[in-house]
Amino acid sequence: MVSVELEAVAPLIAAGAALVFTAGAEVVHARRTARLASLAFGPDMRPAAWARTAPMLRVAAMTALAWSLVTLLNLEPRRWSAGDHHATLAKDPQHVLLVLDVSPSMRLVDAGPDKKRSRMQRAREVMESFFDRVPLEEYRVSVVAFYNGAKPVVVDTTDLEVVRNILGDLPMHFAFPAGKTKLFDGLEEAAKVAKPWNPRSTTLVVVSDGDTVPATGMPKMPESVRSVIVIGIGDPLVGKFIDGRNSRQDVPMLRQVAARLGGTFHNGNESHVASSLIGDALGIEDESVWEKLTRREYALIACALSALVLALLPLLLNLFGTRWRPGTHATRNRGRMRVDSSVAAGAS
Repeated sequence: MVSVELEAVAPLIAAGAALVFTAGAEVVHARRTARLASLAFGPDMRPAAWARTAPMLRVAAMTALAWSLVTLLNLEPRRWSAGDHHATLAKDPQHVLLVLDVSPSMRLVDAGPDKKRSRMQRAREVMESFFDRVPLEEYRVSVVAFYNGAKPVVVDTTDLEVVRNILGDLPMHFAFPAGKTKLFDGLEEAAKVAKPWNPRSTTLVVVSDGDTVPATGMPKMPESVRSVIVIGIGDPLVGKFIDGRNSRQDVPMLRQVAARLGGTFHNGNESHVASSLIGDALGIEDESVWEKLTRREYALIACALSALVLALLPLLLNLFGTRWRPGTHATRNRGRMRVDSSVAAGAS
């Protein structure tokens, strides 16, 4: 308790002492130099308007410098290691759970803005854009693949390359018996995977081109799932035939699934997921830069600014402190020479 109080009070004591001593020194300096004002500033004995603030700037800069240096002296230095990172993840991990459609229809080429990518390739683009805006050092990623059934592919990985490999051209549909796509199986398996995790620690992302789902029997998500994003892939207007049927992104069905899960639907065929949607889903607060600063950052800023003021102030005062320029000017000399020459010519 004593050390905590000292850590908070010591910078204030140092700042107060610097304020008193610097202000006293400025008063003594002003008295001693007042009699030289006519030599420094000319007949009006006054410096430039901005230069009159120099004493106050010096006092403020010395006070801020003392506060910042003592603050940094008392703060514990930051240390970072891989062990600390893993310990933080183990203590209170956050999760992104991807439920990925790997049915053969996801290999049809009609996705993307140009309609020239396969649906799985477009799913990879959308999810890479998603992960680029997620602080992955704070999250673990899990993937559940579904087709005619569902299987967990990876659980709680911190290696994004593993996820990229899954989202590539890995033919995972061969791991399932041929049949119809069963989205509910993927959701049920995701619920099992997420059940032991901490409450409201998981963002569920479903990527699919659609499926026919029954009106009842929607799997109930556990308390660990805080938000759901359903991303549709594939052309929602013009389909392609596969297995004797026309396959396209079933937007109404995917919207229905998102609504029944209490989540949000996004058509990922032409645009990536909005940053605002990602932030809301992950619970990332939209803090300004200043709201994220701690006392350490404020001390570093104060130290840098005050040192800059103290370093530049003498130079600025020397260059721009007064408009008075004592001495003989060349223009005056030339004018005097012309007068003298005219006088001499008249005398002759």
